[in-house]
Amino acid sequence: QVRPVESGGGLVQAGDSMRLSCAASGNDPKDLTITHWRWSRQAPGKQRELVAVIESVGLTNYADSVKGRFTITRNYRKNAVDLQMNSLTSDGTAVYYCNVDFRAATRPWMTKTAWGQGTPVNVSS
Repeated sequence: QVRPVESGGGLVQAGDSMRLSCAASGNDPKDLTITHWRWSRQAPGKQRELVAVIESVGLTNYADSVKGRFTITRNYRKNAVDLQMNSLTSDGTAVYYCNVDFRAATRPWMTKTAWGQGTPVNVSS
């Protein structure tokens, strides 16, 4: 199994930058393959929305609202992904969640999803 663990949230001023990290713990990389890493966010009173995704082959995609400001990258050494958030606005205030899709080496036909607990980001204007 995989357990995503988010870190890096907190309080930031509007216009500033913040970097979030999501580390995949609890797995031996040779025993499974993570096919997709995603960052989503849920603002107070709103539905959770997908912010960014990176596939195992390196392809990325972003929500229109963050394109040009957010960047998702792989950190292979730490078996993690980072989300660099620049030019933050008050719309960025939310709990940010990481989730991964993965396949076990013993069951490559089965894709599972695991979610982290989330890390709060508060952008003050």
